[in-house]
Amino acid sequence: MRTIQTPFLVALLVALTALPVSSRAETLSNTVFQRHQTEVENAVEKALGYLASNQSEDGTFNDSYGRSVGVVSLVGMAFLSAGHTPGYGEYASNIDRCIRYVVESQRPNGLLDKGDSGHGLMYAHTIATLFLSECSGMVDIQMQEVLSPVLAKATKLILEAQAVPKSDKHEGGWRYKPDSRDSDLSCSGWALMALRSGKLNGAPIPDKAIEKAVAYVLKNHEKNEGRFGYTDPWGHSETLTGCGLLCLELSGFHGTESTFKSGDFILKHRQSIVKNAHEYYANYYNAQAMFQLGGRYWAQYADWMYQEYLTKQQSNGSWSNGRNGGTYGTSMMVLSFTVPYRQLPIYQRDETVDETP
Repeated sequence: MRTIQTPFLVALLVALTALPVSSRAETLSNTVFQRHQTEVENAVEKALGYLASNQSEDGTFNDSYGRSVGVVSLVGMAFLSAGHTPGYGEYASNIDRCIRYVVESQRPNGLLDKGDSGHGLMYAHTIATLFLSECSGMVDIQMQEVLSPVLAKATKLILEAQAVPKSDKHEGGWRYKPDSRDSDLSCSGWALMALRSGKLNGAPIPDKAIEKAVAYVLKNHEKNEGRFGYTDPWGHSETLTGCGLLCLELSGFHGTESTFKSGDFILKHRQSIVKNAHEYYANYYNAQAMFQLGGRYWAQYADWMYQEYLTKQQSNGSWSNGRNGGTYGTSMMVLSFTVPYRQLPIYQRDETVDETP
């Protein structure tokens, strides 16, 4: 795992916090973001204020799934995605609480879980692993010494869960439990992102594991329309095509005919995610995937997203569709809005991507 030495870390944090988020975002954004920039940044700051004010001392939140390491990790990533850092700055204590809660949740087998994840153990685990991986290198040396072995065991469990014998249909993917013998695209998307983040950090992720995961993703892909489905190419495509597209984009399939068709599918069906039970999840993946495609795909999707969701933010800074509570919805919307900030390593993309709509 990468480790930043203290003098360099302090200098980096001072430089980052001395520059307003708006300036950092502007240098990394395109014209569609600049058109909405003031409104987006105001919305993000209100949202972060809501999340910070509702966090308990132990790092958890008092609403639906607010004690799940997955939800706590999404909140932590929301702060990171807006340019805030562990150990230094306005929301440092909030991020530190998230890290501590996740680190202290690890079971002997490597699973990150406090017993509040219901049947979705691997969802929470893969999201939490992604969060710790994104934090690795941002924390001070003492926290890095605590975090690194936890992250290594968590990553190992993801690889072990993938290796559980499965039928050809499910080979290479992940599902609800570490010993599941079937797979779905939704859980597999988070797992692949966690592995990709770890690989960027220098973790010994076997290339074969990534190849097997991509092969599983492609089993759920209908190439003519560009759609991806839950356990086949058709189920829940409106909410999962962004997930499949991002998996391919992050795995070396950028700029292919198939990925462009997926982008077209998302643009055609974007309105159908509104009021869907998986609305925030779908929008998050769509935003990430379309940002990776760039050009007209990101421009059209981002323009729709900002217009659709800016007006739906509640007066207290939250987003909630009444299903999962304000913590989950708000953190997912922050993560979606801040994709062009490119503060998280997972948000980086091919520098040759065209920004012209």
